[in-house]
Amino acid sequence: MAGKAWRSAVSWAVGAVKRETPQARTFTRGIQTVTLIPGDGIGPEISTAVMKIFEAAEAPIQWEERNVTAIQGPGGKWMIPPDAKESMDRNKIGLKGPLKTPIAAGHPSMNLLLRKTFDLYANVRPCVSIEGYKTPYTDVNLVTIRENTEGEYSGIEHVIVDGVVQSIKLITEQASQRIAEYAFEYARNNQRASVTAVHKANIMRMSDGLFLRKCREAAEKHKDVKFTEMYLDTVCLNMVQDPTQFDVLVMPNLYGDILSDLCAGLIGGLGVTPSGNIGANGVAIFESVHGTAPDIAGKDMANPTALLLSAVMMLRHMGLHGHAKKIEAACFDTIRDEKVRTKDLGGNSKCSEFTEAICQRVRDMQ
Repeated sequence: MAGKAWRSAVSWAVGAVKRETPQARTFTRGIQTVTLIPGDGIGPEISTAVMKIFEAAEAPIQWEERNVTAIQGPGGKWMIPPDAKESMDRNKIGLKGPLKTPIAAGHPSMNLLLRKTFDLYANVRPCVSIEGYKTPYTDVNLVTIRENTEGEYSGIEHVIVDGVVQSIKLITEQASQRIAEYAFEYARNNQRASVTAVHKANIMRMSDGLFLRKCREAAEKHKDVKFTEMYLDTVCLNMVQDPTQFDVLVMPNLYGDILSDLCAGLIGGLGVTPSGNIGANGVAIFESVHGTAPDIAGKDMANPTALLLSAVMMLRHMGLHGHAKKIEAACFDTIRDEKVRTKDLGGNSKCSEFTEAICQRVRDMQ
């Protein structure tokens, strides 16, 4: 996909969260406050990079930094720190770096805890090929929409007898209907041609059957959007053979976790893939979905692209399209130029050097 057409496709996909959500807030002009959760490992470094680029672009954002670790409240219930919850409740918009989850009995996933706290029911992840960054696939342009609150990630597990553990897959009509209607509205509002429901209702007839039924009902209300349904394993097979056959894909939680990472691999990995989480009551948290990379933390080697492109999604969600376009263009031009790239992008530059190269391109556009 060449030049102008490529940039148009990327801008449209990376900015799509703003246009799809009926819950989107109307932000007033002037400085707007965003809750920043730097995260762990390389999180603080890439968060600093994003803030520097935003400053160079003169984006009207002020950051309210909060650390998020799980704490136990009354009765032993896990929760995020009250100051972080209060900040998100007030600002409604958040940007989050990677969070680690201690592997310990009873300790919850930090990402799962955030989703449940703010009812972040839809994970939206655009996957679009980046010009100048070579991968086996050159024309990927799809969006995965993942139900974010239940399924196998409901966190309901228990020991039946010693040596036997049961994990409950929870599927509800309300959550399935909400994510299905969201996917079709997303497709309609973003001129996407089709929605594919990904499922295994042939095996899990009741749980996935309920999800699929809600998708079919949503399809009946959106006749202008083509609807297909496909088994998860078939989608995976077809995806690696020809990803261009897919447009918008909607699926339950676990399938979405796996398939969205597979799609990220088609365009170069999690280091270049943005992500947004849409919740109830106007809340939205945008995030980098890669890990904390503790092996390179503090070494100025991290790639801030995923968090930066997620921040671009955030700007468009907030209606700051001019700043989003400028930052996005500077990022992609830097990658395409190939002179200053971090190691994971095929270069030898430091995070700070890559960040400064983007900042300079932003300043040149002023």
